[in-house]
Amino acid sequence: MAAQKKNVTSQAKLKRKDYEEQLRSLQAQLCLMQESVKKNGNRVIIVFEGRDGAGKGGTIRAITERVSPRVFRVVALPAPSDREKTQMYMQRYIPHFPAAGEIVIFDRSWYNRAGVEFVMGFCSKDQHQRFLELCPEFEHYITDGGITLIKFWLEVSNEEQERRFNARIEDPLRQWKLSVMDLPSRERWYEYSRARDMMLKATDTDHAPWHILRSDDKKRARLNCISYLLGLIPWKPVRREKVKLPQRSKKGAYDDQVTLKGRKFVPEKY
Repeated sequence: MAAQKKNVTSQAKLKRKDYEEQLRSLQAQLCLMQESVKKNGNRVIIVFEGRDGAGKGGTIRAITERVSPRVFRVVALPAPSDREKTQMYMQRYIPHFPAAGEIVIFDRSWYNRAGVEFVMGFCSKDQHQRFLELCPEFEHYITDGGITLIKFWLEVSNEEQERRFNARIEDPLRQWKLSVMDLPSRERWYEYSRARDMMLKATDTDHAPWHILRSDDKKRARLNCISYLLGLIPWKPVRREKVKLPQRSKKGAYDDQVTLKGRKFVPEKY
């Protein structure tokens, strides 16, 4: 195991040019996949979970950067309201589930109960245990209904999480990423590890397995995730009709720039 970890972390740094070339190629395939999803009416849920600072947001942005937001929809729910706290736990997630031709990405999900809520004491041990018991049944209901459910766990090392948190503290461009839960999560590393192990043991099922993505190297993690994701969703390229751009009609032609004279324009400083 130690040798495996050494091999993972000792890879040469991926050059930006190589990364961008690989990412563009994979994003092009995502664009082809979305056309297939639209045509065939597939419904897909992708869940991203992991420790704070594991790189979930960057990986999701890499996936959604070039695709249509009408097909790929990102859901990142805030803390539950007082009203939502009185509902069934899973209830507030269901309205965001996909219709035909949609892929919904949950940036954190119902698995909050297995992680942050349990570790930080926002739920009782009984509520946590009941969640672990009922979650596989809930996900079986999802997949039986014809939805493809894909679950990613981003695994970041202690050293890399510490480095990223320090960067958030020191860099004003990253300070907005530092949440009130980040610092306590550093102190409770092993509590989160145990919560992760309990979650995997209870919810890593045949109908909804977990896919663990090592994310110390963000660039490689994003490429590995997209490449793997493309193989998890059934799709084939959709043949598109050749498009020809029409010429501008001269009917009703006039000088449409003169009519803008005197309007308020944005100063061209750059």
